Amino acid sequence: MTCELCDSDGGEVLLRTESLRVVRVFHAHYPAFCRVIWNRHIKEMTDLKHHEQAKLMQTVFAVEAALRATIRPDKITLASLGNMTPHVHWHVIPRFKEDTHFPQPIWAAPQRATSIKIDLVDFDKKIRLALQKAMHSQQEF
Repeated sequence: MTCELCDSDGGEVLLRTESLRVVRVFHAHYPAFCRVIWNRHIKEMTDLKHHEQAKLMQTVFAVEAALRATIRPDKITLASLGNMTPHVHWHVIPRFKEDTHFPQPIWAAPQRATSIKIDLVDFDKKIRLALQKAMHSQQEF
């Protein structure tokens, strides 16, 4: 069986540790769409040990905090679906009232023909710094 998230990074790597990685997904309408991907091929959250679950969720929350600090979205969508890729990962999607699907989920029918414009080079630099800061502040607890 092949696994897209084992066979490739799954996007532009923003952070990589031994356990997980954070990537910016290449998506035409959602350029700041991020994923937090557990590096080992694990199908379900409950297949992870408790300390691994905590590390994964702390990273999801750090990505959310970094996105909020960097681009100030109207909402953040968090989702762990895994229906297409049986590999533990979380979607962290900044949402804006003017985005293509808002307020519906991004996999619903489009509501309007718009897309969010973000300077990705600048975004990648800023989000990496914000993510490091968010991860560091969580380690203090």
